[in-house]
Amino acid sequence: MSRMPGDILDNRGRGTAGWSWPPVHPEGRKFGAAAAVVTAIAALLGWQVLAWPLALLTFCVLAFFRDPQRVTPRDDRLVIAPADGLITLIQKVPPPAELCVADGSGVPGLDPAPVTRVSIFMSVFDVHVNRAPMAGTISRVVYIPGKFLNADLDKASEENERQHFLLDHGSGVRIGFTQIAGLIARRIVPFVKAGDIVAAGQRVGLIRFGSRVDVYLPQGTEPRVLMGQRIVAGETVLAEIGQVPLIEGFSQ
Repeated sequence: MSRMPGDILDNRGRGTAGWSWPPVHPEGRKFGAAAAVVTAIAALLGWQVLAWPLALLTFCVLAFFRDPQRVTPRDDRLVIAPADGLITLIQKVPPPAELCVADGSGVPGLDPAPVTRVSIFMSVFDVHVNRAPMAGTISRVVYIPGKFLNADLDKASEENERQHFLLDHGSGVRIGFTQIAGLIARRIVPFVKAGDIVAAGQRVGLIRFGSRVDVYLPQGTEPRVLMGQRIVAGETVLAEIGQVPLIEGFSQ
């Protein structure tokens, strides 16, 4: 498997770490540049009442497309969170039909039996770059046009614009995950295609302006996250393959 480029850090103190401003993903630089140009024109024309709100808008656009570095645990048993956000749904459901049916490629899909789906809601304040939950081969990418309902609703998984990924981890372990457009989101941008080999935590796409990501865990695997928990893409451990712990928590 390939691995993400970057320094190796561990729990024994290896590597160096320090705070820095998160870079802006290339997908967002054109939007930030356009907003900055309009702001500069307003300032040069002396339209200060307009220039200050435009300056704030420019900052917000750049903040939305921020793409911070993440330190991803390297363990083939772990499923890593693919998105920043809030755990809003944990349910037993059948995987999407598009990831189960034969697609003519000869690559097997998911078993149609119900599995645990973990839904991560991303607000406009969250980082929107999505990452691979495990290392493996992207064996299927399926884009489906649809509605733009509130991504927090259960039916958004079946009715909204969405993009499914099937990831073959090897040794019979396959995992599905889905980018879902939301009420404000209007475009899903993939960074990978079928046949690509990815590392756990590698960037695989983004969704513009508020959305959701669903993860379909393999059979016999339950999440290690709780309803209402905030998680971090590329770092939070979502589950461990073959483990079914019962974990309880209290809102405080």
